[in-house]
Amino acid sequence: MSLSKYLIVGLTTLTLAACSTTGYDEDKEGSSNATEAQVSELENKVGDRVFFEYDSSALTSEAQETLRKQAKFIAENTELKFTIEGHCDATGTREYNLGLGERRANAVKQFLISVGVDSAKLNTVSYGKERPAVLGNNDWAWSQNRRGVTTIK
Repeated sequence: MSLSKYLIVGLTTLTLAACSTTGYDEDKEGSSNATEAQVSELENKVGDRVFFEYDSSALTSEAQETLRKQAKFIAENTELKFTIEGHCDATGTREYNLGLGERRANAVKQFLISVGVDSAKLNTVSYGKERPAVLGNNDWAWSQNRRGVTTIK
């Protein structure tokens, strides 16, 4: 094989390698460098998720209590930005659940704003039924998947 063929193969390989990404890398773009302690506090002490009733984006009183704790956490961690994920159970069409997930994420965002969180610190994304927290086709599994999750961006 001539030198030019080796160069072409090598450059092609490098180009493809440079273009490849994983979902994990994409999720970490623009990361705000949260510490493990901050992530753990949000997930375990404050509570990073709220749950919704079937086919609803209305916040329960329990959800509002959790969101007030999140607002306090956000106020104490001014250097961080957050993404609010809207999730749904496995029932319904993909399109419907993407819309419902968006309404859920926006309900969480609007509540946080209403209690003083700067809207510039928050963005939303809907995953619909694509990222279940619990696998299964029963009422309990579905109830765990109807959620809004606040993550550190």
